[in-house]
Amino acid sequence: MTALRSLLFVALFYLWSAVAAIIILPVLLAPRRWTLRALDLWARGVIALLPICGISVEVRGREHIPTGPALVAPKHQCMFDVFAQFTWLPDACFVLKKELMWIPFFGWYALKARMIVVDRDAHAAALKKLVRDSRERLTEDRQLVIFPEGTRGDPGVKGDYKPGVAALYRELNLPVHPVATNSGVHWPRHGFLRRPGKIVFEYLEPIPPGLKRAEFMRQLEERIETASLRLNAL
Repeated sequence: MTALRSLLFVALFYLWSAVAAIIILPVLLAPRRWTLRALDLWARGVIALLPICGISVEVRGREHIPTGPALVAPKHQCMFDVFAQFTWLPDACFVLKKELMWIPFFGWYALKARMIVVDRDAHAAALKKLVRDSRERLTEDRQLVIFPEGTRGDPGVKGDYKPGVAALYRELNLPVHPVATNSGVHWPRHGFLRRPGKIVFEYLEPIPPGLKRAEFMRQLEERIETASLRLNAL
């Protein structure tokens, strides 16, 4: 039964995504915020389909969700971690690897929404561009979303936290809002199976600016991993 419900969800997910991608094409000619509202609509449509698999979505720690300029650092376990955030962050700006921009439609909308694109092979130059672009986006009162691990990981497995988040923390002098999740338990990063249960995104207490790099990274990892392990056990 789980496999059949998962197949139905996957089919409807790609159908809805294809229809939405075509319907919202005119926003490419409209102001940037229209694109974000369109992505919000798409994400809400996906969330509305999840009960087919017996999955619900809950957001905890709403008092910690930023509404102005901020750094957001979520745990990354599946693709759902990306577009779900459009439904509660007012003006999300994701840090994306350049390879994602090659995806038809997605790359166009990401470019129009002025997401930050990073060439991870550029190393030091990529970090400088990341900081420069982030400063520019913050003038628009946006929330910068960067996945500290850089890529998706399996539930219960701590990834390699990258230097990008530490560079932004140091250079932008903003609090960082860690986000824990158990999304990968129900939406694995590989395969089509979607396991019934509750996907939880938990916004944790922000880490204030001004900490030394080592202490900041220690706190970030500890908060995200501890809370995510707790959510995995739900």
